[in-house]
Amino acid sequence: MGAALQHRGPDASGSWADAEHGYAVAFRRLAIIDISENGNQPMISPSGRYVIAFNGEIYNHRAIRRQLETIDNPHNWQGHCDTEVLLVAIEKWGVQKTLEDLDGMFAFALWDRQECRLILARDRFGEKPLYYGRVGNAICFGSELKALAKYPGWHGAINRNVAALFLQYGYVPDPYCIFEGIQKLPPSHFVEIRRNATRCVPVCYWSLKNVVEGPRRHSSEDFLLEELHEHLKKSVRSRMEADVPLGALLSGGIDSSLIVALM
Repeated sequence: MGAALQHRGPDASGSWADAEHGYAVAFRRLAIIDISENGNQPMISPSGRYVIAFNGEIYNHRAIRRQLETIDNPHNWQGHCDTEVLLVAIEKWGVQKTLEDLDGMFAFALWDRQECRLILARDRFGEKPLYYGRVGNAICFGSELKALAKYPGWHGAINRNVAALFLQYGYVPDPYCIFEGIQKLPPSHFVEIRRNATRCVPVCYWSLKNVVEGPRRHSSEDFLLEELHEHLKKSVRSRMEADVPLGALLSGGIDSSLIVALM
């Protein structure tokens, strides 16, 4: 299953298994921050309780790291990658509070060895994909369906109702999937899966509606334009943090031209 996603992460690979409790995870790495072995995954938390496979980038990981150091200083950091910061934050604050504080694009699978539970989570706008569902007697998950298709017993029966949605909209909307028994985790949600659970209900940790209807909605146009400018500068600056060369896809339109100008 991991090899099927080599194109998503050509820089390194890894796997981890809890055979006693029937859990296994594979990972393909595209190294952006801390390209050393300190950033390899799956990664185990300092206490050994959590194991994570994390796809994406946390843009405010330095700020979160500073907050964590006020709790535990000095902390014995192994490197400077955002995955390690994410794991330590989950240990200190729990899953939901950590998710509420994250600014980034991500999907991750977190195995809790103490409570034998799997937690799947996805970023606020669903930039990173995450599929999950039942294949035979197992719960499978992955960034792409081609990984799930490698699991023994995969049938891949087409869900006709979802095929109708595809014909109607030109794409498959969340949380549906073209294959029966599989679904996409909705953006800004996480789900907890336990071995004997009969039903797993995704939990929303962030709402765009609450942000839009916040206290600034009656501000003047000039104020909002200036605020948008500052947010864009901050957003572009945070996305330029990398230990590898970066560039921009410039189409010549207003949006990409604005981003390149800010870069």
